[in-house]
Amino acid sequence: MLYYRELLTTETDAYGIYVQSPFSAKNRRILIGSDVSSRYTRRNHTEYRKIAEYISRCVWQRQGNYMVFFPSYRLMEDVYQVYEEEFSVDWVRCIRQNSDMTEREREEFLEEFQSREGTLVGFCVLGGIFSEGVDLTGESLIGAIIVGTGLPQIGSEREILKEYYDRKKQSGFDYAYRYPGMNKVLQAAGRVIRTKEDRGVILLLDDRFLGRDYGEIFPREWKDRSSCRLNTVEEAVSRFWRSFT
Repeated sequence: MLYYRELLTTETDAYGIYVQSPFSAKNRRILIGSDVSSRYTRRNHTEYRKIAEYISRCVWQRQGNYMVFFPSYRLMEDVYQVYEEEFSVDWVRCIRQNSDMTEREREEFLEEFQSREGTLVGFCVLGGIFSEGVDLTGESLIGAIIVGTGLPQIGSEREILKEYYDRKKQSGFDYAYRYPGMNKVLQAAGRVIRTKEDRGVILLLDDRFLGRDYGEIFPREWKDRSSCRLNTVEEAVSRFWRSFT
């Protein structure tokens, strides 16, 4: 709330209202992978394989449509290659977002999610056209897997913003990087639950989400989030889906 007030007004007595979510927490499960990271220092085949396996173990628990969001096209392609080589199965179909998609190609990409047959996994980029403003209700989308914290790339504009807030004795890193990144994560996660009848899984793949810095800026309605590991994610997702049978 303070972040938006700082950005949108100079009035010191401006106030905001936090509106509770109208959606039942029972209809969605939020999991954080505690043994995986998208940090640059850990971007290697071992980590790509772990991310690919997380995706597989999640989507194998229930037939339906899923979106996986990555912080960059490069990481998306690296993980996709490992996924296709080691975890591809006949009954799971995959499609990928391209950086130069035409308007018609975007429409065709979204039309794929209207199918109720089999399992579809869409590999997308966080902060892109498919992570914001897309309404895939009901069974059109039952899961979002978000790789990384969404931190923007370091650049001169971001650094100027960081220095500005540091001079004001506020956290420049938060204002320039962490908060904008978290907004992208929340937008992507928000694709799953669009109506009161929707049900789905939100899987956050980065151990940084377990830190206090992120815990303090999660929405209040995410207080029921829990952590998992590669060897426990299947049971956690499966248990969620079994609760509706």
